[in-house]
Amino acid sequence: MMIRRILLPAFIFVAIWSCKKDDSPSVEVVPPRLLSEVSVENDATIREFLENHFYNYEEFANPGPDFDYRIVIDSIAGDNADKTPLSEQVLEKVVKVSSSDLNLPSEEVDVEHTLYYLIAREGIGNQATVKDSVYLNYKGSRLNGTVFDSRFGSPTWFDLPGSISMQSAPSVTGFREGVAQFKAGGEITENGDGTFDVEGSGVGLIIMPSGLAYFQSSSVGEAYAPLLFEINLLVAKTKEDEDDNIVK
Repeated sequence: MMIRRILLPAFIFVAIWSCKKDDSPSVEVVPPRLLSEVSVENDATIREFLENHFYNYEEFANPGPDFDYRIVIDSIAGDNADKTPLSEQVLEKVVKVSSSDLNLPSEEVDVEHTLYYLIAREGIGNQATVKDSVYLNYKGSRLNGTVFDSRFGSPTWFDLPGSISMQSAPSVTGFREGVAQFKAGGEITENGDGTFDVEGSGVGLIIMPSGLAYFQSSSVGEAYAPLLFEINLLVAKTKEDEDDNIVK
């Protein structure tokens, strides 16, 4: 009799708990989208952005004494209706990406992605490559203007191939390929206080689809988001130059 009194409440509790568990909503696991599908969508979004926006190219063409060589992007509308759109000023580079490059479960090979870049000021130094270590200012944002990372005012080293000895993010494929389209600055002048100035650095934009960036990751605030980087490339050093430690 005592055993029945103990087991009956226990049985009722387990039954109620099981029913509640069964009634709870299941979490649907959504697999990553196809590279080929997202690439087409992203490219259409980027092209629309380029056709409807311009940058302060007139200031770059005729810089005043206080011009800071920062890129300002605005919409082509109203008083700016006659401005030249970015679509007529950017250059393009096709980069092929396979699903294995992004650790995706699909089996897509060599899906073409278009990288867009704008050279607002050509650097007077050496041409960067995808194998270089670079010293630069940059700002990363989504196309809606939301900034997710910025190093303007505090330039930093990036090892484009992704060495563990230097910071490699945001050295995603699009950033790496984009920076390699720019020339670095020229003569380096040390200021004696740990800082230095670089003459004639390369300034511009890199616009990339998510397949060349973070794809399904929401680390920039949105999955499958095309990205825009403003860069100011100060120094580009090849592996052969690594013994030259003028810049730390």
